[in-house]
Amino acid sequence: MIAEALVLAAPRRLERRCYELPPIGEGAGLLRVEACGLCGTDHEQYTGHLPSRHAFIPGHEVVGTLEAVGSRAADRWGVSVGQRVAVEVFQSCRECPACRAGLYRRCERNGLRTMIGFVDADAPPHLCGGYATHLYLGPDAMLLPAPDGLDPVVRSLFNPLGAGIRWGVETPETKPGDVVAVLGPGIRGLCAAAAAKSAGAAFVMITGLGPRDAPRLALAPSFGADLAIDVSTTDPAKALREAAGGLADVVVDVTAKAPAAFAQAIALARTGGTVVVAGTRGEPGAPGFNPDHIVYKELRIIGALGVDVGAYTKAIAMLVEGRYPFAYLPRRVAGFDDLEQLVQVMAGEAPGEPPVHGVFAPFPRT
Repeated sequence: MIAEALVLAAPRRLERRCYELPPIGEGAGLLRVEACGLCGTDHEQYTGHLPSRHAFIPGHEVVGTLEAVGSRAADRWGVSVGQRVAVEVFQSCRECPACRAGLYRRCERNGLRTMIGFVDADAPPHLCGGYATHLYLGPDAMLLPAPDGLDPVVRSLFNPLGAGIRWGVETPETKPGDVVAVLGPGIRGLCAAAAAKSAGAAFVMITGLGPRDAPRLALAPSFGADLAIDVSTTDPAKALREAAGGLADVVVDVTAKAPAAFAQAIALARTGGTVVVAGTRGEPGAPGFNPDHIVYKELRIIGALGVDVGAYTKAIAMLVEGRYPFAYLPRRVAGFDDLEQLVQVMAGEAPGEPPVHGVFAPFPRT
């Protein structure tokens, strides 16, 4: 049998290729991809902003149905053929000290080298990214059971919502009654706001920049935000003081290509507060940042690279609960023929308003 995939052969060059389905041993599996969510990483890969030394199949927010699974893999993952699952971006050997400590993002055998959506497409088993009909699941893969009743496109939000939970709640230890400021109103910012409010935050502010972010700021109240402001016209620290009676206990910076946001995050944090710098910045530097403010305020600054299985599990439960209108986000679902144009729109290199939620679906939706 043949699988189809879109391979990023070079910056701004996606090629449609066919591969033989790999043999599935006792410790491996094969996923029929139903949906793969898109995020800033996708268009940064496409433009070359995140460079690679090899061609690869992008896509790392993958959900689908198990088409084949070996007996040892079925026991390890607790799954069976035909089951719907979500795929963790990172892989885990389950043996090294980092994995045994639950820090599998730092796995000695895997780490960044084998992340889903970043692996050399010219090396067997080839199918290691979500822009494809099928995804190979090796022995170190990590899966999460997903409910059948949840639409696959909505289910692909397990990744950004998991990020919102880890970055907006778990990492900063957000408590009931806290004031939380989220910088960046993209999908992960909206998810962080919803996660913080669900955790009992008394007040949540979310910020954006300029006309491009205006539609997303308008959505923010539906996702738990008590205040949504445009920092190009409003001083965020002043606005937060006036609305919440003080600065933030927790600040979550999920911006990309916005180097000035870090200085704003420091300004928004109260004395003794916590600032989470989440994901990758995409730009060097931090104009307006004065390190002395960290000292004067005795701030706790935490970097957060990815998510973990615990947060993903909570995210799936939140999606099933339906408290927030994730199913009705402004989104665009693309297939093989129009995915590249969608990525270009999200990168700002093609006309059109980028959707809050972009999704690749390799098979026609019914």
